[in-house]
Amino acid sequence: MNKINWKRKLSSRKLWAALLAWLTSLLSAFNVADTGAQFIVLIVSGIGSLCVYILAEGLADCNRAKSDSKFDEVIAEANRLRNNDE
Repeated sequence: MNKINWKRKLSSRKLWAALLAWLTSLLSAFNVADTGAQFIVLIVSGIGSLCVYILAEGLADCNRAKSDSKFDEVIAEANRLRNNDE
């Protein structure tokens, strides 16, 4: 299991955009006095923005892991070829 790079996670623009969207919708939801429907829409939009963030980070992590493993395969093959030449 790889360690989480918190510096990279906390410097993610997607994270801050999702947190701001979530915070904005929560603040709006608790100050709304009109109808319950507006309240529900605001809460769902806040949760939706967090879900989109989680999915985007998951896809980015998956692609990063794939590219890292391909790099490791190329290095191993190069080392194998170099050892055969010697």
